[in-house]
Amino acid sequence: MINLHGLGVALTTSFTPNLQVDVVALRTQVESLITSHADYLVVLGTTAETATLTLQEKQEIAAVVADQAAGRIPLVLGLGGNNTAAVIQAFNHFDLSAYSALLSVCPYYNKPTQEGLFQHFKAIAAQSPLPIILYNVPSRTGVNLAPETVVRLAEEEASIIAIKDANSDFNHVQRLLQLCPRSFQVISGEDSLALATTLAGGVGVISVIGNAFPEHMGEIISLALQGQNKEAYALYYALQDSITLLFEEGNPTGIKALLAIQGKSSPHVRLPLVAASDALAERLRHEMSLLQSLVLPS
Repeated sequence: MINLHGLGVALTTSFTPNLQVDVVALRTQVESLITSHADYLVVLGTTAETATLTLQEKQEIAAVVADQAAGRIPLVLGLGGNNTAAVIQAFNHFDLSAYSALLSVCPYYNKPTQEGLFQHFKAIAAQSPLPIILYNVPSRTGVNLAPETVVRLAEEEASIIAIKDANSDFNHVQRLLQLCPRSFQVISGEDSLALATTLAGGVGVISVIGNAFPEHMGEIISLALQGQNKEAYALYYALQDSITLLFEEGNPTGIKALLAIQGKSSPHVRLPLVAASDALAERLRHEMSLLQSLVLPS
C-alpha cells in the first residue's frame, strides 16, 4: 500500500501564452519538486485545471509527469467525476503503470445522497486497477462525504486506502480521524488546516502552496509528524498570510501568480478562470520576499 505520509503536491498545469500545455515547464516543475523533497505528486487534480483539459491533454500530462519522475517519487492520478460508469471507463484511457494510486473526487452537480456516494465509490473501487484515495471537497462539489460513509467504504473496500479531505469545518475533520480505522490514511486537502489535521492524527497534506514552497510546507508536516508542535506552528505562522492570499481570487489563480513571480511557471489560466489582479500579485510578491529570508530548521 502506498505510504501517503508527508507532503503531497497538487500539480498545476502550466500554459503557454496561447493557452497550450507547456510541457517544458511541466518537466521543470516536476524536477524541482522532486529535488525539493516532496513526498509524492498528485497529477490532474483540482489545481491542474483538469475541468478545462481535453482527454488528449490529460493523457499527455500524465505521461510527461511519469516520464520525468522516472520512478523516483510516488505519483497519484486524479480520475473522478459525476458519471460513475464514465469514471470506470476512464481507467482504460491512461497508462497507469507509473502511478501508485488514484484520487477520485466526490460526484458534483447531481448531489447524491450518502448512499449514492457510497455506491459510487464502491463501484469504482471494484473496478479500479489501483488503490483509491477519496477526495471530499464540499465547497466545489456541493456534497459532503460524511465520516460515517468514509468508514463504511474503508471497512468494506480494501482498495480504498485514504481520503483527501478539504472540508473547512475542523469538527468534521476530527470526527473523521476519530472514526476511521488506524490503517486508513487521512490527508488534509486544506493548506490552512494541514498542520492541525496532522497533529490531530492525519498523515499530512496534498498541498497547493507546496508548488511554490515545498521545503517550507514539507518541513511543517515533518515537524508535525515528529510531534514538534511549537516548531511546526512557528513555521506555519510565517506561511499563513501567503496561504490566505493564494485562495483570495480562487485556485489555481493565486498559486499560478506566485509561481510566475518566482519565475517557475506562467500565470496563465483558462476561462472561466482569469489571471490574478495586479493588486493580489503585488501582495504575493511582498509575502514571497519575506519568506525568502526565512531560515528553515536544520
